[in-house]
Amino acid sequence: MSQFLEALPVLSDKPYLCLVTDPAVAGDSLLERVVQAVQGGVNLVQLRDKTLPAGRLLELAVPLLEVMDGKAKLIVNDRADVARAAGADGVQLGEEGLPVAAARRSLGEGLLIGRSVHSLSSALTAEADGADFLLVGTMYASRSHPGEPPAGPGLMRDISEQCRLPLIGIGGITPENADEIIQAGASGVAVITNILAASDPRSAAEKMKEILLASWKSRNVLVDAEVGDD
Repeated sequence: MSQFLEALPVLSDKPYLCLVTDPAVAGDSLLERVVQAVQGGVNLVQLRDKTLPAGRLLELAVPLLEVMDGKAKLIVNDRADVARAAGADGVQLGEEGLPVAAARRSLGEGLLIGRSVHSLSSALTAEADGADFLLVGTMYASRSHPGEPPAGPGLMRDISEQCRLPLIGIGGITPENADEIIQAGASGVAVITNILAASDPRSAAEKMKEILLASWKSRNVLVDAEVGDD
């Protein structure tokens, strides 16, 4: 059984709203913006800064955990060692990154391991390897990954039909297209610019969370209706 829902029991009946940090967007106001985003409904934060050495990343992770005060889970991108040292909730591995088994040995049991995937085959492999959740991309054209062609909700739908893990869509997701990702089978979405660069991160998060909750409810109603027809 995936540890994701066990670790986040209060989220088991809600969509996930994940904020991915970007130093180019947040600048020196990262902590303040993360706090505001969490107040607005973000329940998962991925600390991502590929330019920093482990020591500097740890210096960011520790105060992030403090200011979030248990109201959201913190996942560290790629660095299982930093996640463990900081007392974070888990690690997010790249598609070609550290094997899940190696990350598990480093982190120990009870912490979350996510895997980024861009294809159905990668998703199924990650599930078989023991990942707890998947970040599926790139959904739409994205400024953070300008060279990657968007896969669109079709990829999310294909993966959700064959994979039992929680799926979080990422890449160019906005309030205008988030519903498509949830309806395609996602358990939530991950965003960067839409919240982190907003003049009011809390309001931006609240707006996105409201859309996700409505989409989640709508999808579940449709599923219940289909089951009833059977």
